[in-house]
Formats: sequence, structure tokens, C-alpha cells
Amino acid sequence: MSDGVLADGEEPPGPGDSGRILTVANGFTLVRLLCVPLFVIELSRPHRSGWLTAAYLLAALGATDWVDGQLARRLHQVSDLGKVLDPLADRLLLVVAAVSIIAVGAIPVWVAVIAVGREVVVVVGFVIVAALGGRRMDVALAGKASTFLLMVALPLFLVGHSHAGWRHVAEGLAWVAVIPALCIGWYAVAAYVPRARAAIADARAAQEEVRS
Repeated sequence: MSDGVLADGEEPPGPGDSGRILTVANGFTLVRLLCVPLFVIELSRPHRSGWLTAAYLLAALGATDWVDGQLARRLHQVSDLGKVLDPLADRLLLVVAAVSIIAVGAIPVWVAVIAVGREVVVVVGFVIVAALGGRRMDVALAGKASTFLLMVALPLFLVGHSHAGWRHVAEGLAWVAVIPALCIGWYAVAAYVPRARAAIADARAAQEEVRS
């Protein structure tokens, strides 16, 4: 993800780079966003004829999640837009995939509700922190791990309900991935709470200092 953290030995972006919009990394994120409707179209084809294609497309979109962040750092194109657009694309893809897969009956409703509920809580929490002037919080490792496991599980659930010859194996693997994904995801939410409080407290302290 485009979290703005530079790898060891890399140089920070040049002056004004953070405000850039037209970058290779942002372009790649935009392409990933444009693929979301294609996933929905394939999933909506009659007689499950497009389910396997939708599963592979979803798997590819999940597997390339790290590419835009790497491009931003390698090309010194870390931008404010990328820091917002990249996690937005990840969450939009996850929510659309979960809701769409519920609609076609390829995943238990309770699994999707827990997964989507976590994403809603995280987004609302980030918005509240930002509205109160708190500093931007980078995505935690646990949150990234949860998203990765979900993006493994969701395509496998689709394959498990398709006409693929290995559908039974795929559904078993989906359950192996989704249970830890849900547990780790809500653990990450709990871990964000003290960080959010600290960010808000720091913002209030800075405001008081300015006033004084």
C-alpha cells in the first residue's frame, strides 16, 4: 500500500512530489479501480459462466495490491493522493467483492457481514480522527495481513461454487484463509483504538499550544 514509508537506502521524494496527481503509481491504482466493474460484470453472467473468470480477476487484483505502493517508492512518486487512493481502492474492491459474492450466494452472509463491518468501522474511525485534526495513521501490519487473507479467501469461495474441477479443494482452502482473516482483522481494529486516541490527543495538544 502507498503508506509513504521509504525502504532502507531509498531517497525521499523530491520537493513538491507529495502534491503530484499524475504519477505511474496513481495510474496503476486507477486501473485497478476500473477493473472492479469488470469483476461485477463477469460475476453477473448467467449459469455461473463467468464465475471462474471473476475469481481469477479478483485474485489478480488482490495479488497486485502491493504494486502501486512499490512503484510510488521506487520511482520516488509518493503522493498525498496515492496515500488516500491506494487504501480506498483496496477497501472498495473488498467491499464490492464481498457484497457481490453474497448476492450470488457463494459466501455465507455472516462471513461477509463481519468482513465488511470491519472495513466500515475502520473507515469511519479514520474519518473521525481526521475530522478531529489527528495525524494520518498508516495501515498496520495486522490490517494488511487480514486484507491479504480475505483477498485469498474470496476468489476461492467463488471457485468453490463454480464449475471448476477443483471447486471442493478451493472451498476448503477458502475456509482455511477466511477464519484467521476475520480474527486478525478485528484484532487490528482493537489495536487502532489507542493509536487513534493518541493521534487525537496530540492534535488537541498542538492546538492548545498554538492558542497559548
